[in-house]
Amino acid sequence: MLVGDALIVLAFEQLAIRLALHGDRLAPLVRIIGSAVGGPNGIAAGQAWECEPKIDLVSYQRAKTGALFAACTMVGAAAAGREPEPWRALGYAIGEAFQVADDLRDVAGSEQALGKPVGQDATHHRPNAVAAFGFDGAMQRFEGLLAEALAAIPPCPGAVPLAHQIEAVSKSLVTGLSARTAAA
Repeated sequence: MLVGDALIVLAFEQLAIRLALHGDRLAPLVRIIGSAVGGPNGIAAGQAWECEPKIDLVSYQRAKTGALFAACTMVGAAAAGREPEPWRALGYAIGEAFQVADDLRDVAGSEQALGKPVGQDATHHRPNAVAAFGFDGAMQRFEGLLAEALAAIPPCPGAVPLAHQIEAVSKSLVTGLSARTAAA
């Protein structure tokens, strides 16, 4: 727990060091990262929801993972001196898709491929897309989030290569998974 706390502080420290030459850009970056980590909609809030008896899965995944991905897309824009808000929807969609893929891999992936134990969501009674929608429904949710992410890419130079990269990485997360392997 302390390591995680220290890493968050280190992130802010690195921002301050690196942006000393562009102080005008520091405040938006600190605000974006702070809200992605804290509450009421950041990862701390999302993790806390795991203790609740009943939650809204989309809101939970948006806070738990989507907020971090949204911060990444928004910080990239802000660091480049661009308006960060148009990048929020892209980050949320990518983050939620990643979380759904992680849920799918937890039931249909292998420990060797993932580098971590599988079946942890069920073991620890964590909210997850497969429990909420079934394997096929979670896969449909993943595909819908991928389409949402691609549609959310703001107009910019490099939008087409970015879309190809998002699609390739996203597809690689669920390649080879099937309800059949989940049931085995």
